[in-house]
Amino acid sequence: MRVLLVDDQELVRSGLRRILRRKDGFDIVAECADGSEVLAAVTSSRPDVIVMDLRMKRVDGIEATRRVRAAGAHPPVLVLTTFDDDELLSGALRAGAAGFILKDSPAEELIRAVRTVAGGDACLDPAVTARVLTAYRDAPASVPAAAVDELTARERDVLALIGRGLSNSEIAAELFISEVTVKSHVGHIFGKLGLRDRAAAIVYAFDHAIVAPRLRDS
Repeated sequence: MRVLLVDDQELVRSGLRRILRRKDGFDIVAECADGSEVLAAVTSSRPDVIVMDLRMKRVDGIEATRRVRAAGAHPPVLVLTTFDDDELLSGALRAGAAGFILKDSPAEELIRAVRTVAGGDACLDPAVTARVLTAYRDAPASVPAAAVDELTARERDVLALIGRGLSNSEIAAELFISEVTVKSHVGHIFGKLGLRDRAAAIVYAFDHAIVAPRLRDS
């Protein structure tokens, strides 16, 4: 799995390199010390996933994520954050980030999060999800206006499981249906609700009480 690291602190990048090891299936193909360097690094290194800090001196993680999406580049972005970055995190979701994880999370949680977003799923750290969704909801035009009742009962079930962070294969096992059928339902959900990706679907599911946040003690 090809990984691009973006953080303005060398010490943080060094720590990430020690966690995301080649023997565990990761290849750190490039590093950036500022968001202004990201687009060029994506073009030259072709990463499968970007691990992105939010707070950087010139171009922050939100703007860097927005630029990646606007350029048509498609590596998913996993945002690294501290516990009190709610407003920034909601902005990162609106910019197109696939998820976020706290910087002080255990190594195994970071590994799981990177693999999750690289696999096309979303990952929202439960420790701050409730607060971030409040900030996301309060921002202008943050939630699609389409009504939940446009969904079939099965589509609502699938959306609830997306909101819990399950992958397509896990949803298929949970509902005793094929993964192809799950993908079809996901496509219909996105189309009916005007959602662009799984992170937006998770936000929608929480925001419309289809699934409730589970907070982590910390």
